[in-house]
Amino acid sequence: MTEHHEIKPGQSVELLKELHILTRDGKLNQDSRRKLKQVYHLYQFIEPLLKEVQADHPEVTLVDHGAGKSYLGFILYDLFFKDKPSSGHIYGIETRDELVKKSQELAQRLNFPGMSFLNLSVAESTDSDLLPDTIDVVTALHACNTATDDAIAFALKKKAKFMVLVPCCQAEVATVLRKNKAKSLKNPLAEIWRHPIHTREFGSQITNVLRCLQLEAHGYQVTVTELVGWEHSMKNELIIAQYKNLPRRKPAERLAAVLAELGLDEMQERFFTV
Repeated sequence: MTEHHEIKPGQSVELLKELHILTRDGKLNQDSRRKLKQVYHLYQFIEPLLKEVQADHPEVTLVDHGAGKSYLGFILYDLFFKDKPSSGHIYGIETRDELVKKSQELAQRLNFPGMSFLNLSVAESTDSDLLPDTIDVVTALHACNTATDDAIAFALKKKAKFMVLVPCCQAEVATVLRKNKAKSLKNPLAEIWRHPIHTREFGSQITNVLRCLQLEAHGYQVTVTELVGWEHSMKNELIIAQYKNLPRRKPAERLAAVLAELGLDEMQERFFTV
């Protein structure tokens, strides 16, 4: 018997079985219960954004970068789009061809016509003619290292109204901090990242600070919160950005000042503001 109290109303039990969240007899094990809880937790952040876009125009487009097995995309489509198939399209972007093929087959089997899966890197998808010129919502969950920055660049180019980002294992800034450590030690603040473990932790923290400033410098309103329900993961920071055409000059100046102060000038191209 299916444990219905843990499954949202309207959610396809068949889909959850196909995703191996439910066993064939409709049971949840501990691992799949946690997975479902995580996706539902994210859904509660994303659903209002989809509704807001829909209030403006009926066809919503969402791109999920680093989609993996597309748990999020399938559950989003099942809960939000399946009863009104002409109302939106979800694109799953994933580099592993076998996962792309499995997702394509599953979408076909479930008759989810508004789902496409593309075997592309995040960077490749930015210039791909397989995607529309504008996208409403961009998600990137645990897109490793610079893939989150590539997803931000994608969203900026596609003029996304919303971005939902859960960054993961950022090493690039820490590498530059490490490389320039000798020069930086004249600055007392460099004590924050003098020891290797602090370099890694501070590099991860400052990466997300720079991302938020970059988004603000492009006119977005940014909210940063903790993604509760992801207790097994250290990477539980959730960044939600909404385009509001806000003033850009001050965050752009602050971003440049932070890069200069920390000896990260060479990263201006990564955290571009124009």
